[in-house]
Amino acid sequence: MFQYGLLAMGNPAGAEAQGGSAMGLPIMMVMLFVVMWFFMIRPQKKQADKRKAMLEALKRGDRILTNGGLFAVVRDVKSDRLAVTIGENVKVEIAKSAVAQVLPPEE
Repeated sequence: MFQYGLLAMGNPAGAEAQGGSAMGLPIMMVMLFVVMWFFMIRPQKKQADKRKAMLEALKRGDRILTNGGLFAVVRDVKSDRLAVTIGENVKVEIAKSAVAQVLPPEE
């Protein structure tokens, strides 16, 4: 008799709170994507754009530091390569992607 009384009353208190709405999950997924975009994707894209601009701005005479730790002076800029001097009469070609940073000119 007791069970019948609960069924007749409908949902017990708290059953609606436990189930949630049908729109809750998609809204949470969108919010999670927005948070990830602001904290992960956006900063990486800004950093990649900054690096691309640095590589495109390379010119003859720039001092650079390569990913391998070599200091060099740019002698010629090609589409995907740089001709650089790493020492007195030591000229090599490196990939543009191997440039870690452009250094300020020596005084």
